[in-house]
Amino acid sequence: MSEGKQVILVVEDDLEVAEMVSAYFAIQGYEVRTVNWGEEAVRSAQADPPDLVIQDIRLPDIDGFEVAYRLRNNRRTKNIPIIFLTDRRGRSDRLQGLELGADDYITKPFDMQELKLRVRNALRRSVHGTLTNPVTNLPEGALVDDQLAEYLSKMDWMMLLVSVHNLDKFRERYGFVAADDVLRAVNLMLHNAVQELGGASDFLGHFSADEFLLVLTTARRQELAQRIKTRLEQSLDYFYPLRDREHKGTRNERLMVHIRVLSASEGPFPYLSALKERLSGAPLM
Repeated sequence: MSEGKQVILVVEDDLEVAEMVSAYFAIQGYEVRTVNWGEEAVRSAQADPPDLVIQDIRLPDIDGFEVAYRLRNNRRTKNIPIIFLTDRRGRSDRLQGLELGADDYITKPFDMQELKLRVRNALRRSVHGTLTNPVTNLPEGALVDDQLAEYLSKMDWMMLLVSVHNLDKFRERYGFVAADDVLRAVNLMLHNAVQELGGASDFLGHFSADEFLLVLTTARRQELAQRIKTRLEQSLDYFYPLRDREHKGTRNERLMVHIRVLSASEGPFPYLSALKERLSGAPLM
């Protein structure tokens, strides 16, 4: 391994694709190892764990799902970020990959700049232990859980769960960069609203990749919640290119924002898991 370089293992039986990806990331300053078979990928990763794996699902021997399963169930490789690179577009394939712990999923044909950003984000997430979101830099994971745990015994708060629906469909149509821009814009609007009407102890973080969590303690929290809802709803059209603003698809395809509201008075919440479950099923605003 070259000192100071992050190592990417490319698992791809299409030699042209493998060579293209390897050459591109080598130029970007990574050390790249390439294998063409699933069993070879498992052996290589376990013998000398890379920093990240980019792998196809369709391989000549075992498929990419089996490779991911073995990596996730080995002590040396269980935390390595995995990005699936595949021509399978089915929802079931994507869900199966995510259930196995894949960090991302990109379909062929793909844009190299997009793949570069996904690799960068996955590596950042790995380095920081999933404590901050690589797109918005907001706290997530354990940091959010720690924050939520502090409110189990408090009785004066309101939580907003702001979900960006159909972001996956938006990403498929307009690309990874455009979808990230949506998350950054939502983050900025939430942050500005909290600055205007919120208090010093209010909290903003990620509940999941496309869900934002706000904990409001200010006396004006009802007004703040309404302002957030209004601003987000008024902004949705502007996330689309001008040519598509009148034709954004059906209701099940276009971007929508849902806001769930939970107040301390609806408790008690004896455990963190109980609080998170109630928040996920809280009434829509």
